Amino acid sequence: MADNTTAHTPDPEVGTLLRVLDAQRRHVLGALDGLDEEALRRPVLPSGWHCLGLVQHLALDVERFWFRAVVAGDRQVVQGLTSGDEAWQVAPDVRAADVLDGYRREAELADAVAAAGHADTPPAWWPRDLFGGPHLHTLRDVLLHVITETACHAGHLDAVRELLDGRRWLVLT
Repeated sequence: MADNTTAHTPDPEVGTLLRVLDAQRRHVLGALDGLDEEALRRPVLPSGWHCLGLVQHLALDVERFWFRAVVAGDRQVVQGLTSGDEAWQVAPDVRAADVLDGYRREAELADAVAAAGHADTPPAWWPRDLFGGPHLHTLRDVLLHVITETACHAGHLDAVRELLDGRRWLVLT
């Protein structure tokens, strides 16, 4: 019997943006590679955040929020959103591996949402209570925003990693 289904091929522009985002995600995880639980939880900046908190923020406030809530309009995700900085708070009994796996899982779910759309697809839901009227009007806008935010946080992790143990992600000589 012939298979009449075809795999969805993402919009080429979306595919390109997802590859760029994936590189930034790998940077985030690579900057943390080899750090133990204690180092991942140690705040080194005056603001008090630590690496695991930042990764959990990326998983929940960036990947989940922008793709599953805003782009897809997933009601269950929208209803479960928090309004403060809860994502930055990682309970002491939560293992580092679980936070990192949660980030990877949210990235996979986000990729599936993005790959199903076209670059010009408008968001299905917009958080007016947080941002007023929409300022990201398409999937393209959301992808570019998430790439920028992830790259910014990857840079934060580079600096924190260097403060923790002297390791630098990329050194140009």
